[in-house]
Amino acid sequence: MEKNHLQVTTVAAGLLSLLFALNPGAYAAQSSEKPVSGGVLNIGLGSDTPIIDPHITAYGVTALITRNIVDSLVGQALDNSFTPWLAESWKINDNNTEYTFHLRKDVTFSDGTKLDAEAVKYNLERILDPKTTSSYAKSLLGPVDKISTPDAYTVVIHYSAPFAPLLQGLSLPYLGIQSPTYLKKTPNTSNTVVGSGPFILDSFVKGSGSKLSKRPDYNWAPGFALHTGPAYLDSVNFKYLPESSVRLGALTSGQLHAIDAVPPANFSTVKKNPRLDVITKENPGVNRVLYFNTTKGPFQDVKIRQAFQRAVDTEVAVKTAYFGTLKPADNVLGPTTLYYDPSVKSRWGFDLQKANQLLDSSGWGTKDSEGYRTQDGKRLSVSFPYVTTNVEAADVTLFQAIQYQVKQAGFELKLLPVDAGEFATIVKDNQYDIASNFFTRAEPDILRTVFDSNYIPPNGNNFARLSVLDEKLRKAVGAGDDERKRIYTELQHEIIDQAYVLPVYISAFQFGVSKQVQGITWATNAKPSLYDVWIKR
Repeated sequence: MEKNHLQVTTVAAGLLSLLFALNPGAYAAQSSEKPVSGGVLNIGLGSDTPIIDPHITAYGVTALITRNIVDSLVGQALDNSFTPWLAESWKINDNNTEYTFHLRKDVTFSDGTKLDAEAVKYNLERILDPKTTSSYAKSLLGPVDKISTPDAYTVVIHYSAPFAPLLQGLSLPYLGIQSPTYLKKTPNTSNTVVGSGPFILDSFVKGSGSKLSKRPDYNWAPGFALHTGPAYLDSVNFKYLPESSVRLGALTSGQLHAIDAVPPANFSTVKKNPRLDVITKENPGVNRVLYFNTTKGPFQDVKIRQAFQRAVDTEVAVKTAYFGTLKPADNVLGPTTLYYDPSVKSRWGFDLQKANQLLDSSGWGTKDSEGYRTQDGKRLSVSFPYVTTNVEAADVTLFQAIQYQVKQAGFELKLLPVDAGEFATIVKDNQYDIASNFFTRAEPDILRTVFDSNYIPPNGNNFARLSVLDEKLRKAVGAGDDERKRIYTELQHEIIDQAYVLPVYISAFQFGVSKQVQGITWATNAKPSLYDVWIKR
């Protein structure tokens, strides 16, 4: 017996339109006026990406931009239901080892190549190929055994073991389908993408930004979209503006229609501006956390990790850096993530006395003249490299606040701002004690992406370099709902109890936007979709 997920795009679109109508918070500053076509949308971004190909990077900026360029096999609506997109229907067998997708027959990529089963197969096999270095995208696909194409518009993904979270992964731009013609003839896709989406990438320049233009013949929107046919906007310009004051000034002066990462100190000012608004969408997935490297240095000792965890008052640090615009995290997973366990917050927290006791009992009972703990003449020193272009100014303030706090317990925290290339070398060579990121995904399987031993650097983002969670992480992906919930609850407890991470804040997309901008919708990855956007004249 198979689960038949036959979907009808027009019905799904109507249901989602009703959902948005009942939930005004689902999109920004809507009006009763009829959308108008035309115009250029200018957006300022506070962080950058070194790579624009979503198959080979996990950067959120890449997802934000390429969501408008590449389509997915399925869509995921705000209510977490899955809707048709490139696949008009699908079937899943009872043990989640075989997924059959029936594709639309009218889709083309922007270079004229037709979408068919072979195109999808080529994309997925490219991601699975180790030479592509698709660590994040590959993790979303799971343990694929083979991919078959029974006919020109049917794709079957076969698994060697049950894999339940596939649909959610397929809905993300990291598994978006690109033109196979383009991929085959382009040895380096770092700076270009060719998809079937409503916009075409005209240019991407690292450190500068991206320019997109409307595809006039687009007519295969996802089931959750608010309209059909081409996008309303003529073009979209994403500009990389790392200085928050410059970004904010460009928004308030009207040079930009929207910015991400609204400077926390100016948040309330922007909200009070009658021409502007700030929309905050908390991310599901892994919160902003500090990962402790368990394979070298002081953090091999669980008591040292726990002491660092207890030495940080995240409420104060986050308030200092973000002025109350973001919430401190109480768990490795965000509250909007499936199976998030709110009881985890009672298992840990700021306790400087406990931190000192843990350090005293671990042989770090003495301090030098600067207040740092020592053992055998060596300081309790830990290094924390971070990529300067991938954090906001407020994040740096946050890291500095944590640096100050842990010094009160005797830790010397060395902050090391580096570029993306330096960071990749440092983590590959295992020359760090702490690393930090956040991952946006509504599925708790995101824990496998950051804690499974298959993804220890340079193969991925397991910065804690763990293998002890492998059995649970791999069992969870194929289990039934009740068993999955039980396993993910255990994992959340173990990750905090063993102090593999320090949760810091619940990441969120904070969009400062002109009230001229209408029709913003939101995907479950808390990124704005621009397909339905139009500019009020």
